[in-house]
Amino acid sequence: MVDDKEYMYVFDLGYLDYERFDRMTDEGFFFLSRLRKNAVIRELEAFKLPEDSDVITNQMVLIGTTQNRAENIFRLLKVIDSKGNELRLITNRFDLDAEEISEMYKSRWAIELFFK
Repeated sequence: MVDDKEYMYVFDLGYLDYERFDRMTDEGFFFLSRLRKNAVIRELEAFKLPEDSDVITNQMVLIGTTQNRAENIFRLLKVIDSKGNELRLITNRFDLDAEEISEMYKSRWAIELFFK
């Protein structure tokens, strides 16, 4: 991993780790990952979306249960992929708009398909 806080680390579902997300956030690194469907979420605030957005929801959330939860507040986006499936994306970036974050994840997927 490159030690540069200007980068955005984009992970797939297999790397889901609340401790890592907290550590990265505390150390000033940015990340974006897919969240499992069964993840426990507590919404703190919902952000308004433009009418023509591909993003379904844009929320500020806490993730996890009392036994296994993240300490930081994150941003949760629900988006629809090209096959019509709903994806839940978790990030610690609040400075980008929802569409930009959604596009970052789609770019990660395109790169993965390219290397298959």
